[in-house]
Amino acid sequence: MKKVIVMALAAVLFMGTGCSSTKSLEESPNKEAKKEAQKAMDQALFEEAKQAMEGKTFTLEADRVIFKRGSNVFVNSNTNFVMVNNDRASVQVAFNVPASGPNGLGGVTVDGNVSSYEMKTDKKGNVYLSMNVMGTGISARVEITLPQGSNNASVTISPNFNSNRLTLSGKLLPLEKSNVFKGQSL
Repeated sequence: MKKVIVMALAAVLFMGTGCSSTKSLEESPNKEAKKEAQKAMDQALFEEAKQAMEGKTFTLEADRVIFKRGSNVFVNSNTNFVMVNNDRASVQVAFNVPASGPNGLGGVTVDGNVSSYEMKTDKKGNVYLSMNVMGTGISARVEITLPQGSNNASVTISPNFNSNRLTLSGKLLPLEKSNVFKGQSL
């Protein structure tokens, strides 16, 4: 009698593990399909961002600001951006603080003319853009890095007259798809 009970328990346990492995085999193709679909979507966003950079009509909406010494702050992407529209550029940073800055949003907005606009692509497909932005309140070298396969990018703003480098990290979008709120320019 004990043998029969032990064999029945063994059979039940064996069937239970067999079902669970079958279930994971069934889920695996769905997981793979989802991963492939996400990869295709990311690649499409990358191509769209790259074309916008080539056309000089894009916005990098930043959700994180990284300061000179490495400290960083998460910010609102609607009010922190670098925008390029042909030969004009706008750089805006606005921190979530109650004190109002010169732009009315708690930060600074500067506009300038774009010069020395150069794009390069490395062997891995990463895109690098460098340009100068000169105008009232800004004279800086702006360098954007767009890694292959995503529209997540970073921009480093290096002022020409001081060493207060600033890096913004976020999504690079075509100008017509961006959703930013521009404050009062200097």
